Formats: sequence, structure tokens, C-alpha cells
Amino acid sequence: MPAHAISVTTLEKYFPPALTGWRALMQPLARATEKALADVSFTVEQGEAVALIGANGAGKSTLLRILATLIVPTHGNATLGGFDVEREAAEARRQLGYHTGGDEGFYSRLSARENLAFFAAMNNLSAAEARKRIVSTAECMGIQDDLDRQVRTFSTGMMHRLGLARSLLHGPAVLLLDEPTRSLDPLAAADFRRLLKDDLVRGRGVTLLFASHTLSEVEEIADRVVLLDAGRVIACDSPRGLCASAHVSTLEAAVSTLARHAVPADALS
Repeated sequence: MPAHAISVTTLEKYFPPALTGWRALMQPLARATEKALADVSFTVEQGEAVALIGANGAGKSTLLRILATLIVPTHGNATLGGFDVEREAAEARRQLGYHTGGDEGFYSRLSARENLAFFAAMNNLSAAEARKRIVSTAECMGIQDDLDRQVRTFSTGMMHRLGLARSLLHGPAVLLLDEPTRSLDPLAAADFRRLLKDDLVRGRGVTLLFASHTLSEVEEIADRVVLLDAGRVIACDSPRGLCASAHVSTLEAAVSTLARHAVPADALS
């Protein structure tokens, strides 16, 4: 049993600068100098719910993509379920469910059931097990009556629910979610938050790492919060702990205060 469900150690990620026009032609292989993450370290325990918060561009999605084995870090390392996400990517992927809020990877002319059956097979589920899990996850996400509709007829919110169902289909030990209730209506979002906290995290011991801009959602779900600013971790504590360290009464005020007093990135170079 690994010591931590997720471990991130001095992680850094740089991207090439976004060049346009003649500069892009003259420098097709520009050196990666645009910092997305800098010296990021934290751990997540088994069965813990941890939120990534911070302004747009803080590095939340980049961090989730590294943990999901979609991109590799420039420096440092990360493990998921005890497996290094770069050197043991296949083993790490077997531990996780990942959803970004988009509709990437679905086949529009197939039904939702057929799409989920395909992804169940990709996760080595038997046909019988896949049938049971498709029904149960569809019920969890409220799309059980739409399983036999072509995906191209789905609304944005329904596509989001289908993507969440796909991430849960194989019963992952670790769940990585990027803005999990984006595009859901208020009632569906409330139901899904209860599913995450009560059923998956508390009931099944699933480890959850999610990014969110909705601080009320963070307070409801997260045991701890990782606050990112310009690619750096500037605080890691429970929502109450962040409020106490900032000497304020609300998480919104704590985030504002801590970000305002963060050491500028240039001062650390």
C-alpha cells in the first residue's frame, strides 16, 4: 500500500512561448520558457478530497493533466497510487478516472450506451460487468433515460454528465476532476456534490482531487485546499485552516488575502 494516494514533489512545467506570424516561422522549436508550474509539492491521502483553487492560469489544469499522464513534467515527479506518472504511466492510468468538463473522445453517432460500452472495454471490464456499471453510473448522473440516444443530440449539460459517468465507469481509486459541476444545473450540481462526498469519498474511499472556481463547492466537498498562484503553491490547509491563517471568516476572503500577500514569482528567481 503506497504511503500516499497522490504525491507531487518539486513539480515544474514549462511550455514554449506562444509565437505568431513570422516569429513562429523563424522559431518553430522555441525553447520552453513559459512557466505553468514551479516547485509544486503536496500529497493527498487515500480517501481524501482535496481541491485545487486559484485564478485562471494558476496551473490547476496543467497539474491535473500531468497527474492524468496526458503531459509530462519538465522537472520533478508525481505518483498516483504509488506509480510514477511519467515512468509508469500505464499502471498509473489504471488507478484513475479523469474528466475535464468537455466532450472529448465521444462518438457522436453512437448512443450514450454504446459509447460507455466502448470505454468499459478499454478499461478491461467484461461485457456483463460493463452492462451493470453503465446502468448504475447513468442512474447516478441522471441520464438513465437517455442511454439509447445518439450523443450528438445531447445538450452541453448532458454531455458533461456523460463525461462524468465515463470517469466513474471502471470504479477508479483516484478521481481527477476539472470543474466537475460546470454546465450542470443547480439541482444536478447539488446531487453530484453529494455523490462525490457521501458515496465516493466517504462511502467507497475514493481519493478525489478536483479544480474548482466555486468556493462554496470547495467548502462542501474538500477536506483540504491547495491554493495555487502563478504556478506555485502558496497555501495548503483545510478551508477553516486557511481562514484562520488569513485571520478572516470566509474562504473567499482567505483566498484573496493569501494571494495578495504571496511572494511575487520574480522575487523567487
